[in-house]
Amino acid sequence: MKTRFTEMFGVEHPIAQGGMMWVGKAELVSAVANAGALGFLTALTQPTPDALTKEIARCRDMTDKPFGVNLTILPSINPPPYAEYRAAIIKSGIKIVETAGYKPQEHVDHFKQHGVKVIHKCTAVRHAISAQKMGVDAISIDGFECAGHPGEDDIPGLILVPAAADKISIPILASGGFGDGRGLAAALALGADGINMGTRFCATKEAPIHENFKQAMVEADERQTKLIFRTYRNTARVAANAISEEVVKLESEGKPFEDVAHLVKGNRGLEGYETGDTDRGVWSAGMIQGLIHDVPTVSELVERIVEEADSIITERLAEIAS
Repeated sequence: MKTRFTEMFGVEHPIAQGGMMWVGKAELVSAVANAGALGFLTALTQPTPDALTKEIARCRDMTDKPFGVNLTILPSINPPPYAEYRAAIIKSGIKIVETAGYKPQEHVDHFKQHGVKVIHKCTAVRHAISAQKMGVDAISIDGFECAGHPGEDDIPGLILVPAAADKISIPILASGGFGDGRGLAAALALGADGINMGTRFCATKEAPIHENFKQAMVEADERQTKLIFRTYRNTARVAANAISEEVVKLESEGKPFEDVAHLVKGNRGLEGYETGDTDRGVWSAGMIQGLIHDVPTVSELVERIVEEADSIITERLAEIAS
């Protein structure tokens, strides 16, 4: 399948694996690249810019195909040294970056000055328009179904993707709620140039998380996520577990963020991923859980998605149209 996305970024398939905290490591990203899709290392998963440089080199040892780095800019009491992470990305020769978060202009400008193509992830059409004006090369538009931060507008992909396609002239990735060939075919029909998947790639052999989390996603249905931080206007969709249910309860009682902070610390989530305790902390999961029924290799998953989408487009839809 050739789309503006595959041609711009030099990949075989219109599928991307976006940045995921603690998960976007060389094992997964190289597997995605080798399968002909576009994977992203997650910069802030690495504790320092030097560690990111080493992870980029490790990924290069595992693939000779294109891959990128995600740099997410979120409000923080102690902001990471973003400029140093950017410098590490540029010095390492990375030519594709996924940005996400607030006011990316400084980051976009720096990357563009060094010939880096930028895909900006956003959750609203107005933000996509702003990013296009900033000079990004492509947009990843994240619907309400997504894991992580869906924004505060609650617009699902069925509306958000074509609404963005009506206003955006650069390539668009549809993100949030995608995990099979039906989703890819639908995204292309809605006006996107490909799909971005996070949760679905977590449930693969190469994802560097404990098997318990992969099986939890297989067993979960589409209802087993929670929206936390709604009352703090920083909504996040995570898996339903003891911790996320406690956070929702505290928020419903009007508790300030300080009263839930100890429950949602990133290190707790990391400890869970490493030990297999799915109730240790909060962990991101999208509604696509309801369509995850196995834990294949990345190669098997990508091949299956592309073949299924191709069959839908060339056979089922062609028959209906004729």
